[in-house]
Amino acid sequence: MHEFGLCASVVDAVQRRAGDRPVASVRVRVGRLHHVHPEAWDQSFTVAAMGTVAADATADLVLLPVRALCGACGATWEADDVPPACPSCSSGDVEAAGGDELVLESITYR
Repeated sequence: MHEFGLCASVVDAVQRRAGDRPVASVRVRVGRLHHVHPEAWDQSFTVAAMGTVAADATADLVLLPVRALCGACGATWEADDVPPACPSCSSGDVEAAGGDELVLESITYR
């Protein structure tokens, strides 16, 4: 369950910023290329936060799409994964931009 590793990194970042202040919630933006499952995320965050200032916090997950660009026709679109071909011209000259983000967007304190 790779979600635990991501959540552990988020909790580390939360602890560095929060100091001793108890955390009520965090908001995290995660790109779809991480293939995060929301249920596994919630469970992993709960376990990773045990014994920390975020122990009773909720973690709001915002999944970000992959942005894709076709080098052949210039089309751009969003997808859940790296597309194998352009939906406009069927070219394989596709480049993914984004989708691999992991951003601690906000922390709400108690």
